[in-house]
Amino acid sequence: MSVTKDSKRGTWTMYTRYTDWQGVVREKRKRGFATKREALEYEREFLLKKAKDINMSFEKFVEIYMDDLRPRLKPSTYENKQYIIRDKILPYFRCKSLAEITPTDVIQWQNELLSFRDSEGKPYSPTYLRSVQNQLSAIMNHACKYYDLPKNPCKQLSKMGKAKAKEMLFWTKDEYLAFAEVMKEKPVSFYAFEILYWCGIREGELLALTRGDIDLAGRRLSVNKAFQVIRGCEVISTPKTDKSNRVIDMPEFLCDELEDYFGMLYKCDADTRLFEISKSYLHHEMDRGCKGAGVKRIRIHDLRHSHVAYLIELGFSTVEIAERLGHENISVTSTYSHLYPSKQKSMAEKINAERIKDMKSEDE
Repeated sequence: MSVTKDSKRGTWTMYTRYTDWQGVVREKRKRGFATKREALEYEREFLLKKAKDINMSFEKFVEIYMDDLRPRLKPSTYENKQYIIRDKILPYFRCKSLAEITPTDVIQWQNELLSFRDSEGKPYSPTYLRSVQNQLSAIMNHACKYYDLPKNPCKQLSKMGKAKAKEMLFWTKDEYLAFAEVMKEKPVSFYAFEILYWCGIREGELLALTRGDIDLAGRRLSVNKAFQVIRGCEVISTPKTDKSNRVIDMPEFLCDELEDYFGMLYKCDADTRLFEISKSYLHHEMDRGCKGAGVKRIRIHDLRHSHVAYLIELGFSTVEIAERLGHENISVTSTYSHLYPSKQKSMAEKINAERIKDMKSEDE
């Protein structure tokens, strides 16, 4: 281990040897440090990182954490995690060592985020705060599980924010039909929202659809990919989960509508993307349609909730709905349970009827 000065350039060079994870001795050399102190500090952090020492800086451990997770995450998930860590976590913990972060530090960090207000005086949403909280806890859990950090300082505290929004918004069928009437003046918008509402697919799944995914004769729509924009680049990736790869049966009227739409597209072959529009375009169209139809503003994703509400109204079971939506677990579909009409009255009536039968039998 050494640092030397380059007399010609007036800068310092760090040189050291280390043993990698396969037991191979390797060399590391880095030039261009302005001072000897900077070169020695880099050497110290480098060796701590290679040794997986929990006394390394939190910032250096985050690099290890992200490297560990990168092969296991979808690009969009990785980018979202990276953004939250960079903007909401690192500014507070960057200069601390991983081992010295305490529950008190976490409380102060929570308070900073809870007291934030934007230019319009609005705080972070409860669900966003919970998401940020979960990211910090995930880093610490990783350090505990794989790098011998004694305990996660987040575990001793209450989590900030909420896991779920206060309410799940959705449209009734009549509300959607009023909205769709406004959309008809722009065919691409109309047909996009028709698929979202009547099939319940996700926004990214819609934008990735190609002509080959639609079987008009069989009245089926295949979901096998998703559209995303990552660092300004358009990316076609796999759907959200394995279960998201699915085939959805479409109503006949929707097939008739899509046949008309395909006739409007130029050179519509199997690989033609049906909706070469952006998510922001859909959001602007949602604003326009809500204003024109006089219906409440919901998110694009709430059209998926609206589809579920309509299927519940038609009497379909949770299991049947989960298959159509591509939910990985039926417990996800169960979050819509509040949309089901209460069965309490019918339960009481059935209990009463059965008991009356029993009493008649006893009298006989």
